[in-house]
Amino acid sequence: MTVITRAVARLIDIEVEKVRTDAMQSFLKQETLVVDIETDDGVTGRGYSYTIGTGGRAALSMLNEHLLRLLTGEDPMNTEHLWRKLYDSTRATSVGVLTALALAAVDTALWDIRSKSSGRPLWQEAGGFRQAVPLYDTEGGWLHIPEHELVEEALASAAKGWKGVKVKVGKPSLAEDVSRIAAVRAAVGDDVEIMVDANQSMTAAEAIRRAAAFEPYRLGWFEEPLPAEDVAGHERLARSTSIPIAVGESIYSIGSFREYLQRGAASIVQVDVARIGGITPWLKVAHLAEAFNVAVSPHFLMELHVSLVAAIPNGRFVEHIPQLRAVTHEEIAIRDGHAFAPNHPGLGIVWDDDELDNRVVA
Repeated sequence: MTVITRAVARLIDIEVEKVRTDAMQSFLKQETLVVDIETDDGVTGRGYSYTIGTGGRAALSMLNEHLLRLLTGEDPMNTEHLWRKLYDSTRATSVGVLTALALAAVDTALWDIRSKSSGRPLWQEAGGFRQAVPLYDTEGGWLHIPEHELVEEALASAAKGWKGVKVKVGKPSLAEDVSRIAAVRAAVGDDVEIMVDANQSMTAAEAIRRAAAFEPYRLGWFEEPLPAEDVAGHERLARSTSIPIAVGESIYSIGSFREYLQRGAASIVQVDVARIGGITPWLKVAHLAEAFNVAVSPHFLMELHVSLVAAIPNGRFVEHIPQLRAVTHEEIAIRDGHAFAPNHPGLGIVWDDDELDNRVVA
């Protein structure tokens, strides 16, 4: 039996490649939790999770002071057992953000070991449905970008054959949101999906009002219109509009996804592997969504999510926001509007160890 002999965690800062703003905040850097796990047979695993500027040191403390010591002597292949063991040891802080972020860094490292040990890439180890998945772009749609540039970015994505673009909404004026969406639709035509994202900035009443104004533009979805805890508001909104409602990046438990799905409050599930606590619970949410005949289009982390979306039958899109180029040697392959899950055994991320070492902050 293979056993874990050592586990270490670091906090690494990765600055954004371009300015990113939405209706609630600016994204200036990614605080990245990196966990390395060693085994007695020489197979090592690396996992990670992130925050967008706050809380990284708190999650690192949870890893170093509590969770990592529970791994020594355990079989890394027992991902379900280890996830539950670590989760049960954090009852005072779960369900919650810090527990989820810390667990995700460990769990993704364990899946890295599991996939390397089997000799299979993650997309096959986790299910193996298909290797290529449709891609949509977010980098060209941030809220601060003026309308003419928004159109230029959307046209550039369409010219590459990408299947969709996201436009951030939540401008003070409804008319400005509508003008931006209308300009992009007029530019790209009907063959490119347009998604809009309000980043939890609206009340239910305002989201219902804006959805009615957005409907003529045939949107792919209306993302995070309300605070994530407002399930009833999302349910009211979903019943009032033909636009699919997308939620998930700010949901931290399987049970919360179940409530959204049971109440018909989510048409697209955007489960984030870091915020749900790792690959182990991510797959459970994806299969739960499949049972409700709902598609999965995860939030962010394209370098990891490309393999998970490829693993499942109800994966719809990967979100294009490159964030690991500064600390990796390879980018995900993109051809004909699709992202291709890597074939390397493990997570498939080829890390630049020297650059990671240069960016350690704790």
